[in-house]
Amino acid sequence: MNYSLPVANELRNAESQQQQFTYRLIAMGLLVLVCFGLLVYRWSVLQIVRHEDYIAQAESNRTALVPVVPSRGEIRDRNGIVLASNYSAYTLELTPSKIEDLEATIAALGELIPISDTDRRRFNRLRADSRSYEAIPLRTRLSDEEIARFAAQRYRFPGVEVNARLLRYYPYGELGSHLIGYIGRINQREKEAIEKGDDADNYKGTDHIGKLGVEQAYEKELHGISGREQMETTAGGFIVRRLASSPATPGQNVVLSIDIKLQKMVEDLFGKRRGALVAIDPRNGEVLAFVSKPTFDPNLFVEGIDQENWSALNDSIDKPLLNRALRGTYPPGSTYKPFMALAALETGARTAGTTIHDPGYWMFGNHRFRSGHALGSVNLHRSIVKSSNVYYYSLAHEMGVQAIHDFMAPLGFGQITGIDLKGEVRGILPSPEWKRKAYKRPAQQKWLSGETISLGIGQGYNNFTMLQLAHALATLVNGGTSQQPHVVRGLQEAGSQQLVEPEREPDRKLGYKPEHITMIKNGMVGVTLEGTGRGVFAGAPYLSGGKTGTAQAVTIGQNQRYNAAALSERKRDHSLYVAFAPVDTPRIAVAVIVENAGFGATAAAPIVRRVLDYWLLQQYPNAGDIAATQVGRSSRPIGVPRNAATMPWPPEDVKLLAPTPDGTGMAALQGASAVAAVTAASGAVADAVAAGVAGPAGMAASGASAALPGAGIATGAAAGQPSAPRSAGAPALANGARTAASAPGFSLPPAALALQRLFPASAPLSGASVPAPAASSPPPAQRRNQPTR
Repeated sequence: MNYSLPVANELRNAESQQQQFTYRLIAMGLLVLVCFGLLVYRWSVLQIVRHEDYIAQAESNRTALVPVVPSRGEIRDRNGIVLASNYSAYTLELTPSKIEDLEATIAALGELIPISDTDRRRFNRLRADSRSYEAIPLRTRLSDEEIARFAAQRYRFPGVEVNARLLRYYPYGELGSHLIGYIGRINQREKEAIEKGDDADNYKGTDHIGKLGVEQAYEKELHGISGREQMETTAGGFIVRRLASSPATPGQNVVLSIDIKLQKMVEDLFGKRRGALVAIDPRNGEVLAFVSKPTFDPNLFVEGIDQENWSALNDSIDKPLLNRALRGTYPPGSTYKPFMALAALETGARTAGTTIHDPGYWMFGNHRFRSGHALGSVNLHRSIVKSSNVYYYSLAHEMGVQAIHDFMAPLGFGQITGIDLKGEVRGILPSPEWKRKAYKRPAQQKWLSGETISLGIGQGYNNFTMLQLAHALATLVNGGTSQQPHVVRGLQEAGSQQLVEPEREPDRKLGYKPEHITMIKNGMVGVTLEGTGRGVFAGAPYLSGGKTGTAQAVTIGQNQRYNAAALSERKRDHSLYVAFAPVDTPRIAVAVIVENAGFGATAAAPIVRRVLDYWLLQQYPNAGDIAATQVGRSSRPIGVPRNAATMPWPPEDVKLLAPTPDGTGMAALQGASAVAAVTAASGAVADAVAAGVAGPAGMAASGASAALPGAGIATGAAAGQPSAPRSAGAPALANGARTAASAPGFSLPPAALALQRLFPASAPLSGASVPAPAASSPPPAQRRNQPTR
């Protein structure tokens, strides 16, 4: 029997198994080496290649960047009177994305804090223009008691917070509202425009933006530069400490060229009538008064206007939201004649001695153009003084529409003047090209010779703004030098008295001959001495030039006579007047229209006389004179005028809007108390900035959310800086940590302090001091969508 075969087989199997084991061991070793290699590679990627990225991510997990919104700059008149300012108040805000049942939450909040139907409607309207993760105000100007009631029930309302905010307010209400404008909450369209622009980072945390007037035109300067705070937070998002900060730069104060006393006087003289007035200093283009009547209260728009007030403004037949000085266009009537006379001289169409016969009408073919009374022999000077229509009918026919257009355009008629406000309209300076573009049907596009004739007397297709008329007059009396009109005199840094003038377009010399300018000015002087303005300017101690105008609101047939009494009020002629003074060295040029008020010397000229008296003589009309002028029953000033320099401001009859001491609303104050309230409210920000308030202040980690236990309520902002939305990395940051180093201390509401016994905070409240909700909060009388047409 052979036993060697099994042994040999066993040996071979053992050898085979040993080899397999060795291979497996080698494979396992290689696998282990590969795994360790991968681990080493991954470690090198994490620790070396992407070290900086992961350090930044780790840092962001424990920190949050909170925007520090700058305080908005003030708007002041040329004499320093504050026309727009800020005050601080607490706001109840809801974040829809964090609330399961919004209606139920609002209903429950209504049991703690009064919430009106107006508040609900405003909230719903703002919600439609906002993203779901953005906080939307439901109630503004909460009282201490209301804050305390909410604090006690805070745990019931996730997604609801009370935040300290700066609110804009306009102490003079409707006064100068079209000029000053207003701010409102940023809507979706504006958010998209900001995100596409260069200022996206600067507007993080900003809720409001300028919507109209100076607030809109100088938004960038008024807004300021946002700061940043890097805060260390817990896993729940609560503040632990401040790691770093960069201060916000407050917005610049905008100083207007407007004299608010003059502005108020003119608005009072208009009374309930509609119209516009623009007064310009011909020497530098400064706008001295910019009036549009009727006006509106800009305070209504700050936190969103309610439907009732919106309907009242938007549906009114008087169109109070229309800025008539900037966007209202009218035929200039006979105020156009001095410019036509200058065109005749400059183009050589006529000389000063050219004489025509005025029989009281002018015939063009079989068509009779009316001209009122027959004036007989008329030269250029007499055509202005007596306002001869026949003279300018024939002149327009001789010059032709294209020559008229080419001369008037450089004066600014039918052009954008370049004023530093947005929304200016061009009006219509007619020409054959304009008509081809304005009409669709070929038969309507052709310019007819008969259409030129009415242009000579400021009728026909002519339609201009009072800004254009005043600007053209200022250019004429300034020797033919055109200057960019502007309502802002300069900008001031917070706490500084230095005025920096914005960049403007260079002056343009139109090249008129001085002797031609003198002839036109002399003709306009004749209007005030012997023409249609003589009764209004009788007894004036200065020499002025002017021109009345009466413009048709509706067309009257050639065979009909104009009878104001037979027409409804809104179909009557408009009353216009332009003037400048003093004649030798003009310091003011004015254009005014009173809608449907009739003859220019009856309604418009008396207003201009009082404007010139104010600017040149410092005379302010008495109450009886103002009352008579309001209804068109005055000519020259009645009675003894008041001294404008010593007249108290605001006048005793003015109710000035000022924040209430508890910050829960606005009160109508009068006289000295009103001045004190507004001065305190507006001055606190400037004082804080002057004292060095430039940025965020240190804040105790335990005090960040102490005001409302468990709520993480915002502390306020320094130098008037409102709180900002939460950072994405700190969901429970509750808009905190936007304070300034030297902001005045702000004591917590007494009721909130008392709650510490019921709701212990992470650190005791007693004796604690948190920064003020806004450094603009004044003692003791402490305490601002969108239509343009």
